[in-house]
Amino acid sequence: MRSQLDPDGVTYWYEGICPNSNTLLRLPRTKFVEAIARQLMQNLSACEGKMYGVLLAQSASGEQHILKAFSGLLNGGSVVEGWVPPIPGRDRVQLEEARTLTQLNSIQQQLIQLSCIPERQQYKILETEYKQKLEQLSILHHQRKLERQQQRQNQDLAFELDEQSKRDGIEKRNLKRERDSHLIPLKQIIDQANEQIRQLKQKRKRLSQQLQAQMHASYRVTNFAGETRSLSELLTSMPTGTGECCAPKLLHYAATHDLKPIAMAEFWWGEPMGDKIPGQFYGACVERCQPMLGFLLAGTSSIETVYQDDHLVVVNKPAGLLSVRGRYGQDCILDRFSEPLIPVHRLDQDTSGLLILARDSHSYKHLSQQFEQRQIHKVYTAVLEKEIAELEGQIDLPLWSDPSDRPKQKVNYQFGKPCLTYFRVLSSCQVEFRPITGRTHQLRVHAAQGLGSAIVGDRLYGNSQGDQRLHLHARDIRFTHPITGETIDLTTKTPFF
Repeated sequence: MRSQLDPDGVTYWYEGICPNSNTLLRLPRTKFVEAIARQLMQNLSACEGKMYGVLLAQSASGEQHILKAFSGLLNGGSVVEGWVPPIPGRDRVQLEEARTLTQLNSIQQQLIQLSCIPERQQYKILETEYKQKLEQLSILHHQRKLERQQQRQNQDLAFELDEQSKRDGIEKRNLKRERDSHLIPLKQIIDQANEQIRQLKQKRKRLSQQLQAQMHASYRVTNFAGETRSLSELLTSMPTGTGECCAPKLLHYAATHDLKPIAMAEFWWGEPMGDKIPGQFYGACVERCQPMLGFLLAGTSSIETVYQDDHLVVVNKPAGLLSVRGRYGQDCILDRFSEPLIPVHRLDQDTSGLLILARDSHSYKHLSQQFEQRQIHKVYTAVLEKEIAELEGQIDLPLWSDPSDRPKQKVNYQFGKPCLTYFRVLSSCQVEFRPITGRTHQLRVHAAQGLGSAIVGDRLYGNSQGDQRLHLHARDIRFTHPITGETIDLTTKTPFF
């Protein structure tokens, strides 16, 4: 069965830079959570077009919860049973909000009245009438001009024809004066109304901005690291409606109820609006939600930084995450950092534990040489499928990558590369491995074929069939610092012991 966190099932990543660690934090939208969202769509009204969201979360005991949210208001209400409540803080500005909304409503009524003054219609009608009169008069004058041109051959009529031309000019000027005497007073009234509209719109904008600033200062969101901030502390510039979208509501609620987010999806439902299509999934909105995601997701990272300085970072890689980006662009350790890092070595996707990343080429080269010269000491812990007879010893089996059966590695004395591993039984099926070489799948094959017992959760070399993780962890690592020459000795707790 495909896991709901299978990288191949991810359709979108909600992501942001953590303000504390400067690392990239990500929350997936998966096909699994999209299926949950589609079930919700069947129970929604199609009358009111808006964004909706669902968050798949998990409690400390492992119980899964499905949270749902709507953007803005639903049927005129902000608090609706069965939906996550709005982000807290609005109640602190309720009186000011009511007062401001009253002012804004009054301004809106004034704008409507000023836009509908009778002078606007009168001006429009008269302007059209005089335009038609002037056009008709121009046609008449043009006809007269043509007639006069034909009559000018008769010198006796020259004076009279000139007088006719003057009278036509006077007639046109008189019509324009008549037009202006009617239109100019109306235009003055309209201009005054337009100026009032401009001033009222400025006042409306100022009042709206003041109210939004007060609301953003009062709205307080909490992240998964337990930190609480007002929206105004997080963002210097916020459009109207910031904090009322689904993603912030869902993440804040999960963080304040000790729920771990697993996957989230947002979609449009109801009447189409602009580019919003009913049933279509959308990512975080660029202006309102995206700038907050780094803070909201803080505390969700499964990437523990064990050591870091100006030259290198050592992380505790979780199982299921690639060390570097895969062929199909799957999520990896490097994608979780905002800075460019160079992996000095790799761990299998299913293996957890200590991984060294260099911050510069000099450190990378120095550390790589230590690996090549086998100067780096590594210790892995594992759980085997069954107990073994020997308490300690070494496994010396050469490994070969069979091109016809990738990604499996096989023991092959003719084509295989030398592989050496020391092992020690800790208790029952728990063992400790110290690899001298670092071949692909070395410990997994050495356990399965060298010890006769595969590692628990190994679907390639063992009997695992389900979604149980590979019980292999890079617990200890010791190396020489590439710059200071200091011995760095790091250890982590084995997650499955």
